Amino acid sequence: MRVVAFNGSPRRDGNTAMLLRKVLSPIARAGIDTELVQVGGVAVRGCAACYRCMETKDRRCALTADPMNEWIAKMVEADAVIMGSPSYFSGMTSELKALVDRAGLVAFANGRMFSRKIGAAVAVHRRGGAVCVVDQINHMFLMSRMIVPGSTYWNFGVGLNPGDVAADEEATQNMHDLGETIAWLLKGGGRA
Repeated sequence: MRVVAFNGSPRRDGNTAMLLRKVLSPIARAGIDTELVQVGGVAVRGCAACYRCMETKDRRCALTADPMNEWIAKMVEADAVIMGSPSYFSGMTSELKALVDRAGLVAFANGRMFSRKIGAAVAVHRRGGAVCVVDQINHMFLMSRMIVPGSTYWNFGVGLNPGDVAADEEATQNMHDLGETIAWLLKGGGRA
């Protein structure tokens, strides 16, 4: 089993990465392979609406000048996909949006290839916008027929400067619970 998390923040070790690691920790402790992929700050472009993926059906985006196809392949290999982003004007970062749009269309073009994988969204905000970010990410998961698990509260934390989110005890506990829930689902569920 494999879980891949995508950090949409340009801060490699910022608040979003901290929360994603909190989610991945109980998953790794359950013996499941985990990986954190840096997306924010990487030069990627959005979907070109060329629809070549609808013609080729090769599980790849026709645009090849960036690492998008590597990321899509990681999503295909994974049993669960976690995406995290800070709130940028109540939306996800442009790099994560490019991943959502391009991977989402490639998945649709290839028989909804993410169907029945687990998908979880994580967001960080200073004062607002996190619910919008979680909602935007979850739309791709739900449109891809993925399973979106819940946790003890919404999957977001509060922080501005790197490390601030560590003081948000409710968020860190929620991320831990989310990770346990994902591990539980991947291990076959059963009684809670």
